[in-house]
Amino acid sequence: MKITFYKYEGTGNDFILIDNREKWFPKNNITLVHKLCDRHFGIGADGLILLENDAETDFKMTYYNADGNKSTMCGNGGRCIVAFAFKLGVISEKTTFTAIDGLHHANIENKLVSLQMIDVNKVDVYDTYAFVNTGSPHHVQLVENLDNYDVVVNGRKIRNEYGVEGSNINFVQQINESTFKVRTYERGVEDETLACGTGVTAVAIAMHKINKTQSNNITLPVLGGELEVSFNVEKNQYKNVFLKGPATFVFKGVINIDHIDA
Repeated sequence: MKITFYKYEGTGNDFILIDNREKWFPKNNITLVHKLCDRHFGIGADGLILLENDAETDFKMTYYNADGNKSTMCGNGGRCIVAFAFKLGVISEKTTFTAIDGLHHANIENKLVSLQMIDVNKVDVYDTYAFVNTGSPHHVQLVENLDNYDVVVNGRKIRNEYGVEGSNINFVQQINESTFKVRTYERGVEDETLACGTGVTAVAIAMHKINKTQSNNITLPVLGGELEVSFNVEKNQYKNVFLKGPATFVFKGVINIDHIDA
């Protein structure tokens, strides 16, 4: 069996995109998804995303982590599937789609995709970190000298403190009043990634919550580029949360999965 796929990246967060509107992809084959995402024996990606039909919106997004398991929302993946749907002619410049965490609105202009994230009604603040769910769970922690910080060792240790399912771990350094550099250890990938959309969204909200910034338009440099997060604050709730950044088509390919299907 041959699979046609598209490779996209959003600030270095890379994904395999597959058009599954005809429901031919073996969705329960965890081993296949894992091997397709493997950077040595497969295509290589931080995750795999299926574009599927939806009765009430333009399309449905189904997201898998690189380990092959279905996962919670992926912000950069959401931006990439919008660009993919635009390329396929499924949508125009504006769209509404559904994902595991509910309804999302987005627009695309000059290869920049602005994606509305879920409202955030709760930010847990502790002595040395904050915890925010932005569609996926995120631990947010300020550190010094982020460039030389061991994200993998420290991120893996903290990730495991959240149990089997774990949490994504974000390490942050403030650059100025409205700019925060971010590095993220992602569960499911079990490594540092070049960017994390739900992660930078969590960072922006957490930094506002703990009064590190008064701005509601935050710039977030990541290893793979730069993202922006904006929001409104209403009665301690974060609403109209938007994640904005590039979503880039890399290449299209065909892979024979007969030798890796399990």
